[in-house]
Amino acid sequence: MSKNETVLCWVYAAIAVVALFATWSNNIAFMMETGSLNLITFIEALYVNHAAASIANDILLVCLSAFIFMIYEARRVGVRHVWVYIVLSGMIAIAVMFPVFLIARQRALAVSRESIS
Repeated sequence: MSKNETVLCWVYAAIAVVALFATWSNNIAFMMETGSLNLITFIEALYVNHAAASIANDILLVCLSAFIFMIYEARRVGVRHVWVYIVLSGMIAIAVMFPVFLIARQRALAVSRESIS
C-alpha cells in the first residue's frame, strides 16, 4: 500500500472513531432519557418534526446508496463478508461502518495491485 493510501486509511479510521463517539454519545443519552433503546421509540423520535424527518430520510437514502455501493465494490475488489458491514451499520452507525468498509476496500485494492505486479 502506498503512503497516500495508508494516510487515506488513517483518515477513514479517524472519521470512524469520531463517528462512533458522535453517534453513540447521543444513543446513550437517548437510552438514559427513555429508559431503553427501543427501536420503535427511536424511530418515532426521528420523525418528531419536519426538520428531524428530513435528516432521517436523508440518512436512510444515503444508507441505501452506500449499501448498494458496498455490495458492488465488495464484489468488484474482493472485500469479503460485506454483509457484516451492512448489518453493523444498522447496529452501530453507517457513519462508523462506511469508513471501516472503505479501509477494507482500500486494502483489497492494494493487495490486488500488488499481486499483479
